[in-house]
Amino acid sequence: QVQLVESGGGLVQAGGSLTLSCAASGSISSYTMAWFRQAPGKGREFVSAIYWTDGSRYYADSVRGRFTISRDNDKNMAYLQMNFLKAEDTAVYFCAGYSRKHYAEAAGYAYWGRGTQVTVSS
Repeated sequence: QVQLVESGGGLVQAGGSLTLSCAASGSISSYTMAWFRQAPGKGREFVSAIYWTDGSRYYADSVRGRFTISRDNDKNMAYLQMNFLKAEDTAVYFCAGYSRKHYAEAAGYAYWGRGTQVTVSS
């Protein structure tokens, strides 16, 4: 069992940047890691994923070109660098690990953090 803890959320103006971090209690070197988000009144939405096999990265269309996912297996950490933030990026962001299905399917992930709030003011 791996526990994930997100940090780095906060309030930022539109056009600004934030970097989210996800700290794992154990090794994540064999896991696909991902970020999802959930805005008020909406379902959980895929944001980005990074494979453990070859480091391939995947992004939702809404964030491609603005967000960058990365990982540091030695430190058991995953990150989400978010640039050019928009008001519609406001949500609780969740870190997820160990996917047994398609990387964009939330139901396939075994491990989840509790989330960190990102609020973008327009």
